[in-house]
Amino acid sequence: MISIQSTEQLTGVQICGDFWDLDELINAIYKVTGDANKYYDYQGPRLRILSVCYKLRHAMLGEHQLEFVSNGVNKNTLTQHELIFPNKNIYFATDILWPEIIFSAIALNDFIDLHLTINNASIWNHEIATIRKFQAAIADCLEQEVKEEDYGVFLTMLQAKSPLTFLFATQYVDALNLEYIQLNKEERKAQLAAFALRLLVEDHEYVALKSLLMEAAIATKQPLHAIQMQLSYPEEILW
Repeated sequence: MISIQSTEQLTGVQICGDFWDLDELINAIYKVTGDANKYYDYQGPRLRILSVCYKLRHAMLGEHQLEFVSNGVNKNTLTQHELIFPNKNIYFATDILWPEIIFSAIALNDFIDLHLTINNASIWNHEIATIRKFQAAIADCLEQEVKEEDYGVFLTMLQAKSPLTFLFATQYVDALNLEYIQLNKEERKAQLAAFALRLLVEDHEYVALKSLLMEAAIATKQPLHAIQMQLSYPEEILW
């Protein structure tokens, strides 16, 4: 089972699961986010979600953290079945910045709606159920880190807005990521809910940034999501 918990410095979340947990999630996301040409107006959000999948896939290869998790096997079970077997399983883990994972969880709502509508998928679809469970784990983790009333406001706004990420300028997620990294742990604790809300509300900073990006897109005849900003992440992030 995939588990999600905040990192020590509240910089982001650690996503942890065994090989098959992560494989199931990645395949579900690829299936539901579909072909780039089919959901072109959502190409920016789609690429952000797939960048999370990229990190998860590399985690599966053992390139990030390894965790050893109890598998429930005890001495009595081993004796009864005359087995020699480890009592812990290897889980693979990776860290994702808080603004990034919140945006991914939000954007997945749109792709679930698109998948249901365009592909006439059943609400009992296995891939959708897998993604919903992933979203729920992110939501549970966020709920633990913010005030109850702030979490309530976030859920209310999330449910009121649809679609959530149509033609979204995903460069704004990078801006929020970098702004969030600069905060200390106490500031992150105090402002995490505000960062989550900023991904749902087109405030003046977002509107100004998207306006500049649209001008560049028109001038260069490139799609909005392809416009590059001169932003650089620190080589090392204290998680």
